[in-house]
Amino acid sequence: MKILNIYGAHLMAIATVVIWGTTFVSTKVLINNGLTPIEILIYRFTIAYACIWFISPKKLWADTPKDELLLVIAGLTGGSLYFLAENTALEISMASNVGLIISTTPIITALVQYLMDRKKRPGKKLIVGSLIALLGVTLVVFNGSFVLQLSPLGDILTLVAVLMWAFYCIVFQKLGNRYPTVFITRKVFFYGVITILPALFFRPITIKTETFFHPIVILNLLFLGIIASMLCYIMWNLAVKRIGTVHTANYLYITPLVTLFTAAIVINEPITWIAIVGCILILTGVYITEKK
Repeated sequence: MKILNIYGAHLMAIATVVIWGTTFVSTKVLINNGLTPIEILIYRFTIAYACIWFISPKKLWADTPKDELLLVIAGLTGGSLYFLAENTALEISMASNVGLIISTTPIITALVQYLMDRKKRPGKKLIVGSLIALLGVTLVVFNGSFVLQLSPLGDILTLVAVLMWAFYCIVFQKLGNRYPTVFITRKVFFYGVITILPALFFRPITIKTETFFHPIVILNLLFLGIIASMLCYIMWNLAVKRIGTVHTANYLYITPLVTLFTAAIVINEPITWIAIVGCILILTGVYITEKK
């Protein structure tokens, strides 16, 4: 049963990154319909929070003020600050730059964890596999058209997003043994919405009411809220609790691969032989890091 649980955790991590790899399409559709990235985050997390109440115990607060503060930090790092940094970076920097830096999340997560706990030193397999996967990510992100334009502010914001996600996973692991996964996830959505609200002073909501009557807007918001947020955060958090922060984060290398094929199917973006080589390298790197 223990082995089955481990395999189940790996499968949940894979399923999560596959879904997250397709969310750019929904986000792009909503932006084209007049929603801003901040509005999208508020709506998707609000929907996720409302839905999770049906499966979450009605426990309102953590057992101690310290744990409640950690939940606030989780909402900041895994919610508002992460999405705010990443989406702002996408607006001022090239998508290829952002995608490439975001893909360093697994190795940076391992380094942050090591700095916080010197006993958790990255192994040789992790380093070798990560380097191979990163090379594959580079080929997939540029897909045969290597155009790299430095945008210091955008690149720094992307790196901030990477660090935020690393800290989120580490904070969750500290809480995961003391609280139910669903409870922590619900609190992350709550504090994610609360802490993003001040951003509305700079970019207030201007969406027209009739926009929400468009089926395409409703369906994409429901997908982002119920599937990509509620379900995926629960699966991701369960995977972190079962197999650890670093092993779960390694599957994020697969995200550009999923995005590549989704873009080819949905918006007819071409796939070059260079990108195919990149896909093979990504899968090889992930296999090396996760092989036991």
